Formats: sequence, C-alpha cells, structure tokens
Amino acid sequence: MKPVVLLAISAAVLVNCAANPEDIAAADIGTGMYRGQSCEQLAEQRLAYTQRLEALSAEQSSARTGDTVGVILLGLPLSSMSGNDRETDIAVTRGHLNEIDRERLARDCA
Repeated sequence: MKPVVLLAISAAVLVNCAANPEDIAAADIGTGMYRGQSCEQLAEQRLAYTQRLEALSAEQSSARTGDTVGVILLGLPLSSMSGNDRETDIAVTRGHLNEIDRERLARDCA
C-alpha cells in the first residue's frame, strides 16, 4: 500500500511541474498593437520575439528538467517553486508573434 500512496503523491506533484515549452499556448494580447508599423519594422519585431521565444523555451526546458529531478529526489518541483517557470512569458511572446503575423498578413508583407 505504501508504494501506491507514494506514487499518488508523486503524480500530484508532477502536475505542478513546469510545462513543456511546445505545449504552451499563445496568450491573447489584443489586436492593433502593431498597426501602423511598416513591413520592415514588423520583420524586426518578429525576429526579436522569435529570439526571445527560443531563449525562454530553453529556460523552460531546463526548469522542466529541474522539476522532474526535484520530484524524483525530494518530491518537490524545485525549479517551479524557485520562480524558474517561464510559462507566462512564453505565452505572451507567442501572443506577440501571432499578432505580428496577423498584421504582416493584412499588409501583405513578404
């Protein structure tokens, strides 16, 4: 019976672990934020947010790994508990990328 209880506790703690970066949905940041920018400005913004997303995704993957190790060794998602979870930042960054892409499409940018 004891292993079953331990497994249940571990499963409950794993639910609170940092999410996989690829599974994080974009946040709705509203529309019109990039209206009035040129195609060149939109391309520059897109590049900056793409680079930011790559960096945040790497940090999130590291936090997820740290949480997994923490749960296995101590039963606690240490990375998430210490503020290393970047889920919100990734969602907002993806929201900006979506809005930039919408504006580029509306302006028929190459």
